[in-house]
Amino acid sequence: MGDVLAGFHAVWEFGPDSVLIRYERGIRTPKLFQALGERRVPLAALEGVSLAEGKRGTVVLRLRPRAGADPLLEAAAGQLPEGLDPYRLVLPAERETLAEYYADELRDALTGSGPADRHLIAAPEAPLHFKAYDGKASFDGTSVRFRWSWTGASSAKWKAGDQRFAVADLGGVEWRSPEAFEGYLRLLPNDAGAGDPVPPDQDAATVVFGLGYGPVHESLPFAAAVLAAVRTRGAVPAVPAAAPRRDPADIAERIRHLGELHQAGLVTDEEFSTKKAELLAEL
Repeated sequence: MGDVLAGFHAVWEFGPDSVLIRYERGIRTPKLFQALGERRVPLAALEGVSLAEGKRGTVVLRLRPRAGADPLLEAAAGQLPEGLDPYRLVLPAERETLAEYYADELRDALTGSGPADRHLIAAPEAPLHFKAYDGKASFDGTSVRFRWSWTGASSAKWKAGDQRFAVADLGGVEWRSPEAFEGYLRLLPNDAGAGDPVPPDQDAATVVFGLGYGPVHESLPFAAAVLAAVRTRGAVPAVPAAAPRRDPADIAERIRHLGELHQAGLVTDEEFSTKKAELLAEL
């Protein structure tokens, strides 16, 4: 094909074996699309194409990826609203004939069907980070780090201390949209049991979202990147992230908060001494 079709918020470029989706930047473009930038979708990753009437004089051309082909959709687990579907191209109704032509051309070129045995669409690249309600999450391509916030983290998380999870030790991720009630990102271990899960605010392998924390355009690409690394076991970061030195003022504030937990009886003498020594060692 080799042609380009421009719609609202995105431009699709049709190649012989893929569709390159370039998302526009602008105040009306959803932040998730801007964060994604562009995505190359191999035709082998698709199992269908549809064209339907849209709202207010538009038509919608949509690609349907195979199950398991896209780490972003796998992490989202059906929680994305229609307006954040990265595979929809909305066009003016007068371009319906042209859209139908491309839909037919794509259908004729598709060869894959059924669930994919691996990710066929690239995940967002590390390093990635975002701020949750109870801490900061960062991913360098080989490990995930949670650094707890003294203003939001529970005493259980403070007792556990800041966390580092190697990709090799993870079995998956669980992302609950921040637009839903009690959203969070949970890291699942390789040996996850069948027992009742720990509440997100008490689980040191989980960061909790909230109003303005962990927005979709930050936390979902993060979850997709971690999931893709887990599936491939050993992704190497494109830009390795150096471990930053801690701000002495921040360390002092964290020790002060630890002392408050100690005085309140939520941290034992031994736990207080151990954690304080760990914080001082980071200076």
